[in-house]
Amino acid sequence: MKLIKAMATVAGLTGLSRIAGFGRDILTAGILGAGPIADAFFVALKLPNLFRRVTAEGAFTVAFVPLYSQTLEKEGEATASRFAGNAFTIMLWTLLVFTCLAMMAMPWIINLIAPGFSDDPLRYPMSIELSRITFPYLLLMSLTALMGGILNAHDKFAPFAAAPILFNCSLIVALLCSNVFESAGHAMAYGVFGAGILQFLLLLFFIKKYSYGFRIQKPRYSPRIKKLFKNMVPTTISAGVMQINLFADMIIASLLPAGAISYLYYADRLNQLPLGMVGIAVGTALLPMLSKAIAAGDSKESSDLYNRAMEVCLLLALPAATGLFVLSQPIISTLFQHGEFTPEDARMTARVLTAYAVGMPAYIFVKVYATAYWARQDTTSPMWASVIATVFNIALSLYLVLLTPMGVEGIALATALAGWLQIVILGRGLRAQEDTRWDARFKTAALKIFAASLAMAAALYMAMPYTTSFFLEDAALIQQITGLVILIGGGASVYAAVILGTGAVRINYLKKILKKARK
Repeated sequence: MKLIKAMATVAGLTGLSRIAGFGRDILTAGILGAGPIADAFFVALKLPNLFRRVTAEGAFTVAFVPLYSQTLEKEGEATASRFAGNAFTIMLWTLLVFTCLAMMAMPWIINLIAPGFSDDPLRYPMSIELSRITFPYLLLMSLTALMGGILNAHDKFAPFAAAPILFNCSLIVALLCSNVFESAGHAMAYGVFGAGILQFLLLLFFIKKYSYGFRIQKPRYSPRIKKLFKNMVPTTISAGVMQINLFADMIIASLLPAGAISYLYYADRLNQLPLGMVGIAVGTALLPMLSKAIAAGDSKESSDLYNRAMEVCLLLALPAATGLFVLSQPIISTLFQHGEFTPEDARMTARVLTAYAVGMPAYIFVKVYATAYWARQDTTSPMWASVIATVFNIALSLYLVLLTPMGVEGIALATALAGWLQIVILGRGLRAQEDTRWDARFKTAALKIFAASLAMAAALYMAMPYTTSFFLEDAALIQQITGLVILIGGGASVYAAVILGTGAVRINYLKKILKKARK
């Protein structure tokens, strides 16, 4: 199936990126640790990412890809290329001005997003300096994402999926050369800036290679651009409030003792592995395909695309969430408890990861649910779901942190529950559409996948007492890795056995998919 092949391509390359990312995070934990300089860098990293996700992965891309796909389907490549060139030019000049203004206003921005830093003689000036270095990444990555959207619409998914690998490799090189910089935080900030340049050049190369050329032109406010901006308004709000979720977490965490922001960061890095490999892969592959099916009026194709995407999400997301929930402590200890990262840091990060895991399946399904709306160019419904979930998240975070003894893990739990609230809201709207209703095959598979996940969780809980010696504080790294491999391998084996035994996934179907993926 074309969708499965595209998802496999994106997920595979995203997986390589996440592996490089773990290498980066292990180096970061050992060299940067979880102290004030780390807190300052993570603020500097989040700041351009906030606006990038609004302009690149959020409002602009979500509005642009369906319009570009529709233009390509109905009016041909020449008209689509003119539209892309006009959109590229408008994004370039708008973000160039915005980037310059934001860098000048950085002290006020830091006061807004990390108010707990204002009286800190180290974190406040450091976060301003590092944010000014990283902020141009917004411009570079936004233009990269637009080119990635063009390639995805032509079913060329690999280049944009590979771009994050360059990001992680750039930061690894920066960390290894950190002794030539003022601090490891400065090294990583320059690594972020360098990564933006590399990613932009990579996508530009593939745009030229496949001859999907467009040229920078005099900006023209055409009817299609008007529609693009009209569709962007709700998605800007939607993407913006989702990032407010993240910044609300950081603002609240900045009021806690030093290290809280770092605990959230390291835990979220692990939480993002399945979110990236599954959620992003599904959303990236599904949006242009579903947009084309709807534009062509093929309800049978769109229904099959939607249900198979849901099936794959559940098949991969549920065991991943279960594994991270049960094995959070040994995973964090093995990966990060080295150098400047202390046993207490590992314990606190593991608690945060356990809370994040509760919401992981929800955030993966949000990708599919929201894509089903965006493919119809309905950007308003996901916006309201995001707004409601954000208000809920902030209120619950404040309650759990300020009025209960939960501390930093309360922030993660509130974020997780906000994801499930979004699922409820978006799911109710999709039931009205015939091609986004669950079919019989998905319902049957879902029950079997839940049973397999429960069996895996039971097996892991029974096995953990027998592996405690692998994770003692003085245990060698190779010993910890061995213990973790035994637990993960055993849990995966139980899950696979139940999945195949119940027929949730048939071996013949897997062979068929693998055969198609090789073509």
